[in-house]
Amino acid sequence: MGQVAVDQAYTNEVTDTGEKFWRKDVADLLRVREGFQLSEIDPDSLPGTHASKAEGHAELLRSEQPLRELQERLLARSWAGSRDRVLVVLQAMDAAGKGGVVNHVFGEIEPYGLGLAAFKAPTAEERAHDFLWRVEPKVPVPGVIGVFDRSHYEDVLVQRVHQFAPPEEIERRYGAINEFEKRMSDDGVHIIKIMMHISPEEQYRRLSSRLDEPTKHWKYSESDANERGFWAQHMEAFQIAIERTHTAHAPWYIVPANSKWYARVAIQRIVIQKLEQLGLTWPPGDFDLEAERARLDATSGLTWPA
Repeated sequence: MGQVAVDQAYTNEVTDTGEKFWRKDVADLLRVREGFQLSEIDPDSLPGTHASKAEGHAELLRSEQPLRELQERLLARSWAGSRDRVLVVLQAMDAAGKGGVVNHVFGEIEPYGLGLAAFKAPTAEERAHDFLWRVEPKVPVPGVIGVFDRSHYEDVLVQRVHQFAPPEEIERRYGAINEFEKRMSDDGVHIIKIMMHISPEEQYRRLSSRLDEPTKHWKYSESDANERGFWAQHMEAFQIAIERTHTAHAPWYIVPANSKWYARVAIQRIVIQKLEQLGLTWPPGDFDLEAERARLDATSGLTWPA
């Protein structure tokens, strides 16, 4: 079977696997559309599937290998000169499950093909620079899938809610983000921005369970309870930020995340679909195959110790 046929068979295998689980195109369902209202999106919903939790876990495991191979193809093509890479931006309220997505969706990718960056409150040095200063060095290199656990959006979300920056500066940042993401896109970065949407009731349950379990205390912060008092302001900040920065080259997806399994499998499918759209065929070798086979065969008598 030729390379084109192999690639087509592989693509069909990935697509068929997804279609057995997904009744509709989940990426299309979750992608933000003009006029969206965050308040109208149900965090308990499971768009695109009627599957059970057990079926969701099975789909997540079943799609690990396709995702691994697609990333390997992405990396291989970068060695042949391709500038393509993928950046997944995860934004959410605390306890929405960003860490679980990193572990369960991207945890099986080879380490050299994955770039992780977590952005917490800026340090004094970072505050002395423009808000994008600490972000730009973390942009994935060609061939890599980069994942941002929080991101440059903190500077128009938390900082807006608590008025850490004046309104005119927040306004400037929306434009700066759009310009930054356009530059990335023009240089081969395929951007997927995910808002993991949970309800305040579900967040309460998850934070409460952290207090109940001593091994989870390290995940809890006193600020977690404080921020719950600003829930409406946070939702407003998300609504505005998504409206102002949703573009064709850097789209937003709102993923209902009250069900952890659904959020993970939905994000996995969105990433796989993006990689499939890149047409990642294996690059040809830059050598004479028969000559190299003969050279290698000439060493077949080599034994250890020499």
